[in-house]
This record gives sequence, structure tokens and C-alpha cells, in this order.
Amino acid sequence: MTTKEDRDIEKDYSTSDFVAKLRRLADSLEKGEQFEIQIAGERIYVPVRAMYNIEHEREDGAEEIEFQIKWEKKD
Repeated sequence: MTTKEDRDIEKDYSTSDFVAKLRRLADSLEKGEQFEIQIAGERIYVPVRAMYNIEHEREDGAEEIEFQIKWEKKD
């Protein structure tokens, strides 16, 4: 199996593009299906076993909400 190099990318989306991606994610979750998304040229496959959480941060007058999807790679 090919090992992919580490990366940390943050990508901005228009409101309509963000809504479309969230809608596709919600549809996949409701159907119990794998979610696929392309970010910065790489196709990512999110397995059904993924864990979901929402994080809220507040610091120096700024606030941030992160919708996180995490999973371990299986061999």
C-alpha cells in the first residue's frame, strides 16, 4: 500500500459551495454510505466508521467552530 505524505490544508469555500458539501455529507450519513470529497486536488474517502465532532474555540476576540471528521486508516 502506498503511504501518503502528511498534509495540513485549510480551504475556503463560498457559502453555496459549503452548503452543497454539507448537504452531500448529510445525505451520505443518512444513507450509511461512504462520503467522498475532493480537497486541493486530492480525493478523500471518508469511511462509514468515521467519528464526528464539533469544536468551538474562543481566543483573543475571535471565535471558531470546526466540524471535524476523524478516522484511522485500516491496512
